[in-house]
Amino acid sequence: MPNDKTFKEEIKVSGDQLVQTVKKLAHEANIRRLVIKNEEGKSLLEIPLSFGAVGAILLPTIAALGALAALVTNCTIEIHKVAE
Repeated sequence: MPNDKTFKEEIKVSGDQLVQTVKKLAHEANIRRLVIKNEEGKSLLEIPLSFGAVGAILLPTIAALGALAALVTNCTIEIHKVAE
């Protein structure tokens, strides 16, 4: 993996779309990490992902995202991907 090329992209979502969007992104194989940022750009939560890291492993994180979504109006999801 040292020769993998990584890149990042950002998407803006409202607080009520946060959990659903992260669940969808967690199933993409080439995503390595998600960073949730508030409107000021401050990092609120970082979620490392690896192959097969969905399901029961993400349940506590999804619960934390639900609480976070109740506190933020708008946020940005920074998506770190590996080019295939």
